[in-house]
Amino acid sequence: MSFIRRAATVLAAATAITAGLALPALAHVTIQPGSAEQGAFTKVAFRVPNERDDASTVKIEVSFPTDHPLAFVSVKPLPGWDVKVTEGKLPAPVKTEYGELSEAVTKIVWSGGKIAPGEFQEFEVSMGQLPKDTDSLLFPTKQEYSGGEVVDWADAPKTDGTEAEHPAPMLKLVPAAADGATVSPAATTAPAQAAPSVTPVAASSSSSSDGTARLLGGAGLVVGVVGVVIAALALRRRPAA
Repeated sequence: MSFIRRAATVLAAATAITAGLALPALAHVTIQPGSAEQGAFTKVAFRVPNERDDASTVKIEVSFPTDHPLAFVSVKPLPGWDVKVTEGKLPAPVKTEYGELSEAVTKIVWSGGKIAPGEFQEFEVSMGQLPKDTDSLLFPTKQEYSGGEVVDWADAPKTDGTEAEHPAPMLKLVPAAADGATVSPAATTAPAQAAPSVTPVAASSSSSSDGTARLLGGAGLVVGVVGVVIAALALRRRPAA
């Protein structure tokens, strides 16, 4: 009997590990893709999952960096959602290849739509020119639910490498590719050359593939543990020769 209890404990632990593998894929507000070239123009999507089973996400507010302002920002219309782009004065003028910037986009707000429980939405933005003197940009985001709750995704990355409780969406910036090298599909050379449009849906193939891979990997682990338990029980029940 004690052996069966131990086997049940192992199986429960394996199940918990499986759940832990599956959850991160849907955990936070993120930027897709997560990286772009320094000095380039790019199109990104702020991917927002609904994490509540009793409320819908009804408003998204994304703050743009003012220490590394972006001279060109435009949004893709999203059916069912209203969008407001706010420009403001920068704390200090910033020199760019297009002249000195004293004002830039500081915030974009999407409202009027709904992300129901179990769904996510992507809010697309074309922006540039990306700075060349930093390796990342943070976009603190507020997610408001129909019940009035507001989740502030604004935590900076931790220095010890562990994940913050509410990490701000981060765009990693990598050095530009050398002449003749392959350039990331997300990067463009001018504001008008945005990547092909993508229709936001309740689930995307990339997210589904990632989540499915995690689930299948976790399920394989559980099946392996069950096999070991069954084999051990069979050996214990085999009559002595």
